[in-house]
Amino acid sequence: MTRRALVTGGSSPIGAAICRRLAAEGHEVLVHAHGNLARAEALAAEIGGTAFACDLTDIPATATAIEALLAGGPVQILVHNAGTHEDVPLAGMSEAQWRGVVDVTLNGFYAALRPLILPMIGTRWGRIVAISSISGLLGNRGQANYAAAKAGLIGAVKTVSLEYASRGVTANVVAPGIIESPAVAAAMPREKIAELVPARRAGKPEEVAELVAFLASERAAYISGQTIAVSGGLG
Repeated sequence: MTRRALVTGGSSPIGAAICRRLAAEGHEVLVHAHGNLARAEALAAEIGGTAFACDLTDIPATATAIEALLAGGPVQILVHNAGTHEDVPLAGMSEAQWRGVVDVTLNGFYAALRPLILPMIGTRWGRIVAISSISGLLGNRGQANYAAAKAGLIGAVKTVSLEYASRGVTANVVAPGIIESPAVAAAMPREKIAELVPARRAGKPEEVAELVAFLASERAAYISGQTIAVSGGLG
């Protein structure tokens, strides 16, 4: 059955893989962008979806953008993938670095979900998937802001799962470990990854997307409030 799916941060490596996988499942995908609308538009054209842009840290503007999309019908799948990082030890972390990461990752989840949730529960079917991180489970040096925001998603999702399970809405967290991307390739040699990860390799964005697509499907109707790592055994 075709459903409308919104993916925040949809043109990032993981986000794009998720968009492609959901489109392959037959869903109409709404690809969110923050700063690079052209990349989101190219992806949307590739998969037959729709691209849109809004700043998730601006909650009223996000509500306005999403309410315009809802004119086309309820969104029954939300994948909150948008996030950012400003890595620095806490003693040297500025307020802007702390707030910036928390605003996009954690407050952005609220900003995206809040306009969608009532129309979603009105259909008696919904899937909410938040992309956290292994850092949210284990912590990571230099990432107090990022780890806190990603851990916060877990608490938010567990609560949402309790609130709306009776309405046919599930909410789960996917926590990727080290996943292939240009940034990871630049920052971490393969030898270092092999030392850290029991599977001795980085994951692929498509491996994250496979789990997201399953959790967003009919097949996962009895799975809610869970956090699942895609980390090659790390953590």
